[in-house]
Amino acid sequence: MTATPIRPAVSLTRPRAVVTGLLGVGSALAVGDLVAGLVAPASSPFLTVGDQFVRLTPEWLKQFAIATFGTADKLALLTGMALVITGMAVAAGLLARRRPAPGVAVVVAMGVTALVTTVLAPAFRPVDLLAPAVALLVGPTVFHAVHAAFTRAARDGLGAAAPLSRRRALSLAGGVAVVSLGATVAGRLLAAAPSTSGPAALALPPAPPVPALPPDATLPGAPAWLTPTADFYRIDTALQVPRVDTASWTLRVHGMVERELTLSLDQLRARPVVEVPITMVCVSNPVGGALTSNARFTGVRLADLLAEAGIGPGAQQLLSTSVDGFTTGTPVDVVTDGRDALLAFGMNGEALPVEHGFPVRMVVPGLYGYVSGCKWITDIEVTTWDAATPYWAERGWAREGPVKTQSRIDTPVAGASVPAGRVVVAGTSWAPHVGITRVEVAVDGGTWVPARLGADLGADTWRMWRTEIELGPGEHTLRVRATDRTGTVQTEREQVSIPDGATGRHTVPVTAV
Repeated sequence: MTATPIRPAVSLTRPRAVVTGLLGVGSALAVGDLVAGLVAPASSPFLTVGDQFVRLTPEWLKQFAIATFGTADKLALLTGMALVITGMAVAAGLLARRRPAPGVAVVVAMGVTALVTTVLAPAFRPVDLLAPAVALLVGPTVFHAVHAAFTRAARDGLGAAAPLSRRRALSLAGGVAVVSLGATVAGRLLAAAPSTSGPAALALPPAPPVPALPPDATLPGAPAWLTPTADFYRIDTALQVPRVDTASWTLRVHGMVERELTLSLDQLRARPVVEVPITMVCVSNPVGGALTSNARFTGVRLADLLAEAGIGPGAQQLLSTSVDGFTTGTPVDVVTDGRDALLAFGMNGEALPVEHGFPVRMVVPGLYGYVSGCKWITDIEVTTWDAATPYWAERGWAREGPVKTQSRIDTPVAGASVPAGRVVVAGTSWAPHVGITRVEVAVDGGTWVPARLGADLGADTWRMWRTEIELGPGEHTLRVRATDRTGTVQTEREQVSIPDGATGRHTVPVTAV
């Protein structure tokens, strides 16, 4: 009787173990991206996990990310996620040097995590399960196959079959890498592909003409009065910008109303259209920060729509919901007090860009965006504060968010060296829906000197200012304050952004040489 030879135990080298882990996890992410690009871009396993991370992130960490990275906060998050996933893939490979089971378990756990986060997404649809489910099948399968190929090569050692085993293992690993890269690229291209019903396909309906900008709307040294669309700040929770089918998009207005309304995009655009300039400010904007911009928004007045629906007695907030499940809560009394609160579908003379809320977003002058700027809006429920709590209020932010009167020095920048003598100091001030009447600058705690104001183009927009001051050689501190139309002077009390917006006076150190 011939004894069955015992196959010697082998251990993968660390490099081969790492490659095994990277290919197992990478192939899962790649195929997940590809399937998501084909059926539902937002269901990419990588993005669903990231979205859940955003939802669970402590508020202090979110504010740190915004303060540190500004509008690049999402890129920073995605980069950090990629590093963490890479580390987990490496760990999975190293755990499987002797046998594949521990590494496969790690890959399976990562896949299950993606499935769970997909189901927990606020706008979950059954079709969203397809991408993480396929990824969960592919990842462990690839991991096991690559591990087996490397194990076979290691077992053959220096025997006659060694060269063939090594070639097969390397060919398999290289093939998986190439296919995964191709799937990732294809998935990203599919997700980013412009829709046939996207902004480029929609011309804005006619609106009453707006007057030309006066020459002094923008002053030398201050930003342009009208922010170019590409430079308009963007802060939201969406890692994957929603792609909305305009043919099937609807806006539902319901809740404490006399008549529930459901409007298609064509029906909304057929209503009387206005184009108005509005300055928007993010509540996370620090004193002197850049998270404020000004644009001409085209849309329909929200108050007219609500009047048609008939607001019921006791209504307090508009709970607006985005297509991705994000919610904002807007005070009813503010929207209906006569200001140009809009359902906007245009920005700076063109269709609203996808990243700014296409096809429709809400814009309410005088309120921070977290309570008024719902992008990709699809539902408005008229309700009370006690009946529903919107996204940011659940995380400790104030229920109502009127924009604080603020001013900013844009020229010179902090830390700049300037020629001694007459120095130009210029910047921006805003008090949306109140308006700015005065801006003053002080040097080294001295007398406040009035600045020249740019054109007043309405209470809902920011206002530029400029002055010249005398600076002797040495270090100096410039400070600015604004006064609004109510006579209220910008407070010097320093407060962080949470819960209802930062306060204080912007201070810029400079050196005159």
